[in-house]
Amino acid sequence: MNKFKLVVFDMDGTLLKDKGIFVIAEKKDFKEKLINILRNNSNEFYIRSIEVAQLLKGQNKKEFLEIFRTIPFQDNIEDIIQKLRKKHIKTAIATDSYQFLADDIKQRLQIDYAFANNLITNNDIITGELEIHNKNLLKDFNNKIYSICKSHVLEQLCRDLGITVKEAIAVGDGRVDIGMIKKSGLGIAFNAPEEVQKHADIITNDLKSILKYI
Repeated sequence: MNKFKLVVFDMDGTLLKDKGIFVIAEKKDFKEKLINILRNNSNEFYIRSIEVAQLLKGQNKKEFLEIFRTIPFQDNIEDIIQKLRKKHIKTAIATDSYQFLADDIKQRLQIDYAFANNLITNNDIITGELEIHNKNLLKDFNNKIYSICKSHVLEQLCRDLGITVKEAIAVGDGRVDIGMIKKSGLGIAFNAPEEVQKHADIITNDLKSILKYI
């Protein structure tokens, strides 16, 4: 019987080899504005997410999706997801990116669940408004408020599945992932900086490492 029954993945830099918003910003020529927002340490992380969405006003959602689909998957990820499915282990995406992008990856990789922020559109034109997933502004690791509270997503999904958080694996590479990495039964820092690594049970640059624990 499998000890673990769920794996929650970050998306950008974890399932994908690059970060979607940066690739889109490069193509659409707003990378400098994006970096300036993300470097503004005076604002909470969720405020920065809202400000990034405002940068996208007037852009076409379908065009964003086409650019997004040029980002390659991490090595072996299709095979890893398939092996998890064969062992009846549920899979999920938790990302501070956008739901329509997470849903695209969910469908392409046959992942069970996807949790993200809702970028508001009108006839496929982005309005600049963002409905953040973390509506109650729950604090995560180090009392930070992110647009998605991944530790809460992990807890809620485990409740819905009738399992404990100790039966879940969390995989990520950024500060926003630390909460779920710390809370899960097995926290994996993938291609992550030291700030993330020190909170993980496993440090790796090969996602196939997951298969050792299932």
